Amino acid sequence: MTEGQTLELDLQQPIEADGRAPTDEPPAGRVVEVAIDAVGAGGNRTYTYAVPKRLADLEPGEAVLVEYGHRQALGIVFGEAEAAVDLEVKPIVDRVRAAGPLLPPLSLALARWISEHYLAPPALVIRAMLPPEMLERLELVAERRPSVDGGAPDDLVDRDLLDQLAAGPRPVRVLAAPEGRGALVRRLRALEANGHLDLDWTLTASGAGPRFERWITLTAAGTEVAAAVARGERPAGRPLGPRQIEAIGELAAGSREGMPAADLAARHGAAGLVGLARRGLAELDVRERPRRPLADRPPGLRGGRPRDTTLTTAQQQAVETITGAIDRRDPTPILLDGVTGAGKTAIYVEAIAASLERGRPVLLLVPEIALALPLVDRLRADLEARVALVHSGLGVGERADEWRRIRAGEVDIVVGTRLAALSPLSDVGLIVVDEEHEAAYKSDRTPRFQGRDTAIQLGRLGGAAVVLGSATPAVETVGYVRDGRYRRIELPARPSGEAARIEVVDLRLELKDGNRGLLSRRLQEALSALDTQAGDQAILVLNRRGTASVVMCRDCGYVQVCPDCARPLVYHQAGVTLRCHHCGRAAPLASRCPNCDSPRIRYLGGGTERVEREVRETFPHLRTGRLDRDVAEHKGAAARVVDAFSEGRLDVLVGTGMVAKGLDIPNVTLVGIVSADVALNLPDERAAERTYQLVAQAVGRAGRGERPGTAILQTYQPEHPAIRAVAKADAATFYDAELELRRRFGSPPFGQLIKLTVGMADRDSARDAAEATAARLRDLATERRQDVTVVGPAPAYIARRAERWRWNVVLRGTAPAALLEGGLDRSWSIDVDPESLL
Repeated sequence: MTEGQTLELDLQQPIEADGRAPTDEPPAGRVVEVAIDAVGAGGNRTYTYAVPKRLADLEPGEAVLVEYGHRQALGIVFGEAEAAVDLEVKPIVDRVRAAGPLLPPLSLALARWISEHYLAPPALVIRAMLPPEMLERLELVAERRPSVDGGAPDDLVDRDLLDQLAAGPRPVRVLAAPEGRGALVRRLRALEANGHLDLDWTLTASGAGPRFERWITLTAAGTEVAAAVARGERPAGRPLGPRQIEAIGELAAGSREGMPAADLAARHGAAGLVGLARRGLAELDVRERPRRPLADRPPGLRGGRPRDTTLTTAQQQAVETITGAIDRRDPTPILLDGVTGAGKTAIYVEAIAASLERGRPVLLLVPEIALALPLVDRLRADLEARVALVHSGLGVGERADEWRRIRAGEVDIVVGTRLAALSPLSDVGLIVVDEEHEAAYKSDRTPRFQGRDTAIQLGRLGGAAVVLGSATPAVETVGYVRDGRYRRIELPARPSGEAARIEVVDLRLELKDGNRGLLSRRLQEALSALDTQAGDQAILVLNRRGTASVVMCRDCGYVQVCPDCARPLVYHQAGVTLRCHHCGRAAPLASRCPNCDSPRIRYLGGGTERVEREVRETFPHLRTGRLDRDVAEHKGAAARVVDAFSEGRLDVLVGTGMVAKGLDIPNVTLVGIVSADVALNLPDERAAERTYQLVAQAVGRAGRGERPGTAILQTYQPEHPAIRAVAKADAATFYDAELELRRRFGSPPFGQLIKLTVGMADRDSARDAAEATAARLRDLATERRQDVTVVGPAPAYIARRAERWRWNVVLRGTAPAALLEGGLDRSWSIDVDPESLL
């Protein structure tokens, strides 16, 4: 809630000053739930208000002004409610003009579920569903009505107010107020009551508002002049200048809808266009100029495969199963479990086409938008569908324009990251979650929703078929399949090509042989043998960014750490800086050790930047690119790298786990996993699962075309079950073992987890608060005989972040959220269904 949203800040008056005090308005017999967008309105609860008679047509999803405590605040009507007996319910003060409900009923139902399931404030959930800045400013706007019986008022002040509004609606805050804001508002309300003006609370769109531009079109007279010029005749009337004649000719040759005036003025001069308008030969008008993320990306494939409607028997059966679910409006999740390269994308495309044929839009979620662009290209080219793109990398205006298109029903397919699950869809026939296992689907800020699970709930609410695609499904998803809660479609083989041959390289032996580089001798040999003339390409995966993972003094052993998080800083050669990968803080390089003043600083370990440098230095003939978070944070950079690799303008792509998923490029014949052990030994129960998924997905990028593929897996732990499962293609044994561990500890799918994290500036205070809360929750679970285990407290893996010491308490069991009904204070964050317990 920002200051600009309160009546008191703009008008500095008590609530009765706007002329609509609670006692003035009898109720319409309705009470509604309102999500209050104000500081202090925390918890996952709504508030009940009565609907005045003059607002009897108020709909769920509309913005309203309500009395909250001793101030007025913005709220969103969540739905109908029942007033408690013998409890006075305050009336809604006013409606906020925003062109009807902000969200459709389907989105409101989803918002309620997100708030209840993830224990998030309803107003924050609604904010996440709206374009950025949409709720940032609430203003009282005055608009003069056409003349009424009795003419203008006699009072000079009132006449002056109406004169100020002669040019159109104006915010009350900019009107002259010599008598003070309170008197001004009372006068305005009186003028409104007498029919002279309208007063409306309005959401000012700020940076999220539509963008407008002037357009110019020929009039009928201008069209006659253009025809005369085309015949070589001299137009009647005052002569036109040469540039004006050129402008008329260009307008006549273009679309009947005209063209942007700025574009034409740049070629023929603005003064001449104004002259054409004055003579009645052209018309100038203002139109919205939509922002389109895909405007500069014309339809057409950039590498990859074109749509092939000749499906294998297994693919055709999968499409029929999904189409049947669309027809029955059956939301039971369908796991599309196929080996990498099994043709899941072809199934998606045909299922999407089936939904669109039935007049129902589609939601397609992807973990990384840059890697989904080839699929977006296919959808736009082959299905000629209207596609909206939703992800956090868009500008504020772009996100707002895409939101408006979706809200207006002008979109066939919504493609995006987890944010797209919150799109204002009024209906949806098919939901596809590609790479459903990816951790990127979990939000790390309130509301901490899981995009895949939210999409599944959206399918239940909207009667949509839900497809979860992955070659390496999440362990809990496999558990739900085995339990009968999900259906499963298996694709055990590729339609073309063969699975890559996997070679495991023991890095311990490489060290014994004196090789201290990041590339083993076997991987170097494979890169040397890459036949670039035949179009062969390679992908190298290392799930760590930067050039060196630790910067250490060789004399005293001091490691440079982040002052906020106390985690080692990572050296990035690009920019020559040290950076914390947890909070993003950057620091300059130290030429001497901060601890002992020694100049002997050493860089240990390595990341994607170092791998890229080694490849460039060792194989200068190979065109090498890199894709990681550092590249992707620059707008459009990730898409440019992916396009270059897809189109064969790069031979080698070095990257983090981003490049291990989504890429379907037939010319990739070599994949190298530079280090499979980066996250293998983290103290987290998902560590083995994440490693298995990353390595298996990376291996699957090779050999998708006519030429066979090779995957070289470098590891210090070749005997680890996750590594052996990939090397032997034995997924079943791996999932059996992981599910047994989950069963033993009551983790999903056999129970639910909630991670509570307290953060305080003082370390002892944080520990004491964690211990007290854990003890209270244990006592409560015992008292209620609830099947919940309280684990901890324990210091967070990143013990200090943003100058706060952090401790975790984990709730594990059946319905653990019931223990939190009383709420926690603001020093705690609540993460339901956490992706990690670190």
